[in-house]
Parts: sequence; structure tokens; C-alpha cells
Amino acid sequence: MRSVKFIVAAGAASLLSSVAFAADMPSIMPAPAYAPPPVEDFGGWYLRGDIGMTNQQLKSLGNPGDPNASLFTSTGMGFDSAALYDLGVGYQFNNWFRADVIGQWRGRSNFHGSQSVPVGVFGPTFTEANNYSGSKSEAVILANAYVDLGTWWCVTPYIGAGIGGSYNRVSGFQDNGVIYNGGVLNNSVTYAGDAGKWNFAWALHAGLAYRVTQNVTLELGYSYMNLGDAVTGPTNSFDGVTVVNGSPFVMKSITSNDVKLGVRWNLDSPPVYAPPPLVTKG
Repeated sequence: MRSVKFIVAAGAASLLSSVAFAADMPSIMPAPAYAPPPVEDFGGWYLRGDIGMTNQQLKSLGNPGDPNASLFTSTGMGFDSAALYDLGVGYQFNNWFRADVIGQWRGRSNFHGSQSVPVGVFGPTFTEANNYSGSKSEAVILANAYVDLGTWWCVTPYIGAGIGGSYNRVSGFQDNGVIYNGGVLNNSVTYAGDAGKWNFAWALHAGLAYRVTQNVTLELGYSYMNLGDAVTGPTNSFDGVTVVNGSPFVMKSITSNDVKLGVRWNLDSPPVYAPPPLVTKG
């Protein structure tokens, strides 16, 4: 009997010591799940550059010093396509709105067209035709604002508008005329001096942007440009005599449909977050 009591007492003491040891050990709690900070809207300064091609038109060609200018009928008035280049700086305010200022050079575009007056306007046997040639270039400054319309598979469509100024310069303008009157055919050549003119300009934009990396975005864009008027210098005939009062020719309401390929470099790229390393104790 005494041995049984001894065994029971020893077992109870062992159990109490195990419970006390367990109570003294620190509790091990599971590590809380890590939640990364919320991603902020992309924003910051960027640089941009574009190359493209122009497709220009004009409303009319006239000479305010010629009282008969309105009697002529125009045919084939237009410009050849030319290259364009621009550089600019902008700011991305958030993931849907941005703005920039660009300086654009629009290369020299050849001008061509004809005007004629039907027989009978100036007399029963009189008719006249004029063939024009020359070239035109522009330097443009535009402030633009854009709205990004959401992103799908890294592609972001956008629309925008811009206002600014365009310096339109005409050079090498020439008027080769043919006059037929009473069975007599005469040729005439008129030259215009080179000249440039500042105009108010505005533009509408649309396109697709593809974000290649955190810092680089490619753009395929279209712009409708309204460049205002272009004016030649004073006119002189082949013998040096000023004609039509020396008045310059005026190219009215020049517009252009431009296609561009561009790139944007983000200067304020947000830092890429790396989670803290795991720390173990052993």
C-alpha cells in the first residue's frame, strides 16, 4: 500500500512540474499577413519626342492686290507631304490627365496648283492660266492637354487638344502664266519674295500609348492641325517691274492631318517596392 501511494505522489508531482514549465514558456503567435502599401496614381515630369509626316491642305490662294483674283477658278491646289519633328516637356498629374508643351519643326513642303479664267470673262477671245510653285515650312509651339481613357493589355487610348502659335514661311514662290488673246499667246512669269508670318494655331489629338517600362511609353498618334495663313513677299514680274501693286499672295486657312510616332520618358518614376526579408531565430 505504501508503494502505491508513493507512485501516485510521484506522478502528481511530475504533472505539476510539466504544467508549470509550459506556463513559463513564451507563447508563439503566427506572424501577421503582410499587406503592401496602396499603389498611388502614376505621376510626374516627362520628356517627349515625336517624328511623323504631314498631309496639308489650304482653303484658297488669293492676291488682295489683284481686283480680278475672285474671277479665277483654282485646280489642284495643295502641298506635298513633309516630315515633322518635335520635342517637349510635360507633367502627368494622375493616371488619366496629363499636359505638355512642345516645339515642332515641320519640314519644307512643295506647293503646287493652277488658276484659270474662262474665255469670255475678260473678252470674247481672252483666256488666262497660271501655274504656281513654291515651298512652305512651319515652326510651331503648342500647349497640349490629354485625357487617358483607361488601359487594356498595357495599351492606353487617349484624346487631347492644344493651342499655340505657328510661324509659316513661304519661299521660292513662282507664278508661271499663259495668256491667250485674239490668237496671240503670251507667257508671263511672276516671282514673290520669301516671307514668314506668325498665326494662332490649334490642334486636336488622338492615339494609342503603350507603356514599355516604368519609364518609357511609346505613342502612335494622329493630330489635326490648323496653322492659319501663309503670306509671300512682294511680287515682281520677270523684268523686275512690280505687278499687281506688289501685293503678296495669301494661302488661306492651312490645315494638316499628321501621323506621328513618339516616345515619353518619365523623369519621376515611383520606386519599386521590395518586401522586407524574412528574419528567423534559431
